Amino acid sequence: MKIAIIGLGRMGMNMAKRLLKGGHEVVAYNRTSNKTDQLVKEGAIGAYSLNEIVEKLHSPRVVWIMLPAGHAIDEHIEQLREILSPGDILVEGGNTYYKDDLRRADLVAEKGIKFMDAGVSGGIWGLKVGYCLMI
Repeated sequence: MKIAIIGLGRMGMNMAKRLLKGGHEVVAYNRTSNKTDQLVKEGAIGAYSLNEIVEKLHSPRVVWIMLPAGHAIDEHIEQLREILSPGDILVEGGNTYYKDDLRRADLVAEKGIKFMDAGVSGGIWGLKVGYCLMI
């Protein structure tokens, strides 16, 4: 599987590392390039813009957002809905308010993009033992 992970904080970074260890291809993006560079050294494909993510994945693309709840997620989704293609899948992995994700799902559906709300739990143990996904 080839997947993009946006947001390489503690959870996003470890999820990307676990996917890499499992033999998956990960396109890694973070607003600060040093975290992307760090993951590239571990085998990820670096992306330094949202447009670059789209260029490095083939349709149907799977893009997983691991950002703090709130404005950052909305800002990224707004940008992604303009550059993703119909049939692409956008996964929002933060533990966000479900009504916000219902709104986001409707927003991207207008462009034919599929949306999945999949809150992630696992903390620092997630890298070693896996994650609980609340889909």
